[in-house]
Amino acid sequence: MPTNAALIEGLETRASVDTLREVTEALAPIEREAGSAGEREAAEWLAERLEAAGASVQIDEEEFLDGYADLLAGFSAAGVASGAAALTGRARGLATACGAAVAALIVDEVSNGVRPVRRALAERKTTWNVVAETGDPAAERTVVFLAHHDAAHGGAAFDQTMQKKFTNWFPGVVERIDTAIPVWWGVAAGPALVALGAATGRRGLAKAGTALSAVSVAAFKDIARTPVVPGANDNLSGVAALVALAEAFRDRPVAGLRIVLASCGAEEVLQGGIYGFARRRLAPLHRDRTWVINIETVGSPELAMLEGEGAFVMEDYFDRGLRDLVERVANEEGIPLRRGMRASTSTDSLIPSRMGYPTACLISLNRHKGLSNYHAPTDVPENLSYRTIACATDLAEGVARRLAPR
Repeated sequence: MPTNAALIEGLETRASVDTLREVTEALAPIEREAGSAGEREAAEWLAERLEAAGASVQIDEEEFLDGYADLLAGFSAAGVASGAAALTGRARGLATACGAAVAALIVDEVSNGVRPVRRALAERKTTWNVVAETGDPAAERTVVFLAHHDAAHGGAAFDQTMQKKFTNWFPGVVERIDTAIPVWWGVAAGPALVALGAATGRRGLAKAGTALSAVSVAAFKDIARTPVVPGANDNLSGVAALVALAEAFRDRPVAGLRIVLASCGAEEVLQGGIYGFARRRLAPLHRDRTWVINIETVGSPELAMLEGEGAFVMEDYFDRGLRDLVERVANEEGIPLRRGMRASTSTDSLIPSRMGYPTACLISLNRHKGLSNYHAPTDVPENLSYRTIACATDLAEGVARRLAPR
């Protein structure tokens, strides 16, 4: 029996691969760091392309708080300082309090929490959300398709060598695990171990926590100074799907349904533009007549759907019924779709889900259950599985048609 990836490569799709290639190849050469001139250039190009596909388009300027890598490097440096204080033996109480506070701030920051330090200290920048509409503007029902057009910094932390080796050594173990490794736990564990070591007087724990925090400082500093990657898979694949969807609804209109195609900016700073979109565009929509589908990094060989995400506490997306519908449509259309996956990193899906909107997130995986070329300089259009992107587009179109009134 062929693998899902092989089955996808053999499928005929409605979505035009030529359109998908056009979008990714036009935008990938633009350096699209969050809040940069390149990100704005990409947003303007995308707006024009969506208009050419028959949609009504606006670009919303939104404010976001920058500094994810430098901010987390600062938190980790505070963990190192707390560890040094604990190891002197004369400031154990201060080290306990500081280590615990830093660990809590890291958890809050990467979980899209209150983010008090980012709000107080981070630079406020402008990002550009491209919001296109098609379908019936007066319809009571709305389907929102999300993607993001900014790109991430690379860094040694994203190297997938060990992940690939582990799959080759233990393929059965990898196949059974559908929840991603909690990559953020180690970052918070540094200051947490410092606090625990200082509180109990166990120098070994304090040393381990200090070392972990130092590693985190180095990793985040490396990310901050590493160039921005082309971001073809993450997430021009989703942006290309939005354009292909606009063409699909132009050529094959759907009655009684409003379609919103939104590409947000500044996603790679652990969510930026999505907050403005949610406040300005999503909040006015009725929660019982609106559905959100995020198309996020769908250029790997195998199409999958996330059930939820969480850096520390796993949150399944609101309303399983939408995810069940996505699966039914995939089965009806003969599109192989892997279910049961949960991510330990964050996507823009989390924000509408927390607002109580039915939410689903389409992703893609390679044979190592990783995102192909994730945050790597090799994330270029030539390395995309365009057939997977086309399948994601067809699936998204099919779900929208099922949600339209009959």
